[in-house]
Amino acid sequence: MSYKITPLKNDTFLRALMRQPTEHTPVWLMRQAGRYLPEYRAVRQKAGSFMGLAKNTDYATEVTIQPLDRFKLDAAILFSDILTVPDAMGLGLHFEDGEGPKFERPLRDEKDILALQVPDMANLQYVFDAVSQIRTTLDGRVPLIGFSGSPWTLACYMVKGGGSKDYRTIKSMLYGRPDLMHHILRINAQAVAQYLNAQIDAGAQAVMIFDSWGGVLADGAYQTFSLDYMREVVRLLKKEKDGVKIPSVVFTKGGGLWLDEIADIGADAVGLDWTVNLGKARAQVGHKVALQGNLDPMALFSNPEQIRAEVKHTLDSFGKPAEGSGHVFNLGHGISQFTSPESVEVLVNAVHEFSQQIRKS
Repeated sequence: MSYKITPLKNDTFLRALMRQPTEHTPVWLMRQAGRYLPEYRAVRQKAGSFMGLAKNTDYATEVTIQPLDRFKLDAAILFSDILTVPDAMGLGLHFEDGEGPKFERPLRDEKDILALQVPDMANLQYVFDAVSQIRTTLDGRVPLIGFSGSPWTLACYMVKGGGSKDYRTIKSMLYGRPDLMHHILRINAQAVAQYLNAQIDAGAQAVMIFDSWGGVLADGAYQTFSLDYMREVVRLLKKEKDGVKIPSVVFTKGGGLWLDEIADIGADAVGLDWTVNLGKARAQVGHKVALQGNLDPMALFSNPEQIRAEVKHTLDSFGKPAEGSGHVFNLGHGISQFTSPESVEVLVNAVHEFSQQIRKS
């Protein structure tokens, strides 16, 4: 499936990532296509399961577009899951109600680990078909973001077989058998790069690497087992398509301590969680990268006046944009499924309103 190329009507998000001037601060939300929207829940029920939804091109397209029909967002993000890559490796992904993702065949045995291979990208064709259809359906409305989990974050699920509270299983391997850990991460880095490049070929106009669990690592271990492999992914990424630059974003939740090092791996932007002061982060990275973030998702459970105040505080913290700087407004992590859509509307409108005022001041 190929996408229809239409000139972008709103390229604010891409310009911000490339640290170019924008008329307002662009905004999109992690997990913006999701359970907080009743229309999403209706489609999810029709699909029968989460993967039934993700693997159906029409459903994936519909739920990707849903938040754009409600809110004046500046980017769409592909509806998928970060664990599609290990699923394509044959680990047997499934979702249990109330328990999140599980793998039937986690990587515990040395023989299985050494047999691990980069998956055939044909096994992920459903993702690339969705990217192309979404891009065509958007018809230039806003850019489309493709994404993947980071090599380390994927490994956390692949070794444990699901989520974890203490990361004991994978950290036992990290400290006890670093050779096996590095083998998994090397394969994952190649797979993630191929996966993102295929999304770019299918029509993604920016890509993001979600390092959801990098922040659980000790200093030193983070650089060795997470950051170095994200650097390798970024190195292997296609930097442009059809003569147009494809910007990349990396986001380590809990990674504020390592901001300088993250900003050095070659990505165009760094995502920040809510523990980081945006103004200080901007001063720290200079003109090296754009910044994305970083409102606490729980702020959306406040009243409209307080949500507006928190948005203004976040924008004021970054400060007035200048040549060579860029800010994309987002949450510091994914939106909660219990969030009111009305609160999201307040947030999105406030970002546009206040960011325009800042530029005029």
